[in-house]
Amino acid sequence: MAWDEWERIKADVASGDGNRMRLNQLAPAGGGGSAPDLASSPAQKKAAAKAIDEVLLPAALRDGKHAAETTKAAVKEFAARDGEGWDSSSALDKVGRTWERQVKSLLDRLAAESKALRKTTVVLHDNDLDTAARISQPSAVDHY
Repeated sequence: MAWDEWERIKADVASGDGNRMRLNQLAPAGGGGSAPDLASSPAQKKAAAKAIDEVLLPAALRDGKHAAETTKAAVKEFAARDGEGWDSSSALDKVGRTWERQVKSLLDRLAAESKALRKTTVVLHDNDLDTAARISQPSAVDHY
């Protein structure tokens, strides 16, 4: 970096040039990101869980099976028939096994996310009830 470039950068920073990022200030009102604040309702959580259960899980299962079947067919095609086979066969077999583990992991994760979305409202509601019960307990000073 040339000396004059360094001097220009220092001058820009000192003048508060709006084109530079400043990390020593608060985010503007309403948050610093361009996306709206995170907000969700029980209905939105239920809809998301339903979408996972009815759209994502079946699609991932279907597409995972299709990929596994086509990979197995390719492994069979490249396998040794007369003592000579392609190296690709064993490599595809390994990729296929890895793919099946990844699909299973994805399906497990989607199911867990659906369950968590459905359970969140209950957990938060129970916490609210517990907190309300502890706050509303009579105090020793109530009778004075």
